[in-house]
Amino acid sequence: MAFFQKLFNHVNDDTGFKAAPAFETGYFGTVKADTNFNAQNDAAKLKKAIETKGVDEATIIEVLAKKSNAQRQQIKAAYQQSAGKPLADALKKALSSHLEDVVLALLMTPSEYDAFEMKNALKGLGTSENVLSEILGTRSNKEITALKNSFKEVYGEMLEEDINSDVKGNLETALLALCKATRSEDRNIDDAQAKSDAKALFEAGENRIGTVCSVLIDILTNRSEAQLCKIFQYYSQLSKDGLAKDLEGELSGHLEDCLMTLVKAAWNKPAYFAEKLQHAMKGLGTDDNTLIRIIVSRSEIDLLKIMQEYKRMYGKTLQEAIQSETKGDYEKILLVLCGSQ
Repeated sequence: MAFFQKLFNHVNDDTGFKAAPAFETGYFGTVKADTNFNAQNDAAKLKKAIETKGVDEATIIEVLAKKSNAQRQQIKAAYQQSAGKPLADALKKALSSHLEDVVLALLMTPSEYDAFEMKNALKGLGTSENVLSEILGTRSNKEITALKNSFKEVYGEMLEEDINSDVKGNLETALLALCKATRSEDRNIDDAQAKSDAKALFEAGENRIGTVCSVLIDILTNRSEAQLCKIFQYYSQLSKDGLAKDLEGELSGHLEDCLMTLVKAAWNKPAYFAEKLQHAMKGLGTDDNTLIRIIVSRSEIDLLKIMQEYKRMYGKTLQEAIQSETKGDYEKILLVLCGSQ
């Protein structure tokens, strides 16, 4: 709960969860396109690095982690043309462990990688519901549509059908609502609607015995992030604890995780990812899947801002945390993706 203590009285405080400045413009990724890019040259460098005795991991990291995703797609095509086989297959044979995981993630398009992570979360025994909530709860309508198209193309299945067969109850309702990719993205705020929604949320949960989950799901999965922030502010006038604490008191398990993802991501998405990274690295053992997924998927979106929030929230840099949790070439490639040269 410490995370949310300052959720609403955040303005002049350097602790807790601050609202992100509304709709900043600019580029906040750590990975930029290489201005001296030549796909054929890079493909040749990779071929040599893969075929070198012992494998030249340093060159593979240098070539792939310092290019934009669009440039990596061109390198893949150039490699296929010159070597006559897919680059991913060659790298799978040459690399191992988490370095291999990062490199293969970098070779996918953003929508393919989201689809890959969703499929992994759904397949086998047990479902990784938190991954489903993280991806569907933080992507734009355009990104969710692209993810669904990639999922169908790569796996020959509809994402909604996979969710339907693996997830049940209110969580299924929430995830399928997000899957529609019809959530409002309007930056204009409807003040009267925000007041009405805040009242509806309060009456559905904190102000009654038993929580009406359908109301929570409907509002949190349909309103724009800007509109949700206004709703949260009005809600804090009705409840002494605020929506976040009330939700944590009323809900539990995977539904709580899903709806809290929507609350946190609306209020400050980089801080949400910073918290996820901290949870992935604290304690015994590292959740490498989460660490890789967030760093790769946000590297051309907002990783700079995530790093700023991480430093503010935890008093150390993300790079320092990575260095204490990882080693070798795996550590090197994550640091390069974070902007370290």
